Amino acid sequence: MEMDDVVKAFGALAQETRLKILELLVSADKDGMAAGDIALALGVPQNTLSFHLNQLEYADIITRRRAGRFIIYSVNRDGMKSFLHYIVQNCIQK
Repeated sequence: MEMDDVVKAFGALAQETRLKILELLVSADKDGMAAGDIALALGVPQNTLSFHLNQLEYADIITRRRAGRFIIYSVNRDGMKSFLHYIVQNCIQK
């Protein structure tokens, strides 16, 4: 993972609503959750949620897929593993 990618991930996670989204999606496991269900669970308006979801997706922390008329979001496990690996290797073990 490149430094720019790490900075994007930190930036995306340095916000309370986005961190709550990540926690919710981790608990949803690989099935993910529809955007509407995320909004209901967190009490976040749809347009605000869309902004936060886009930030997390841009940082490669979550992914989305279409299922009929729904957009399903889930944790990008490979992206999170790369981010955490970078932190452990470059910030903790030195």
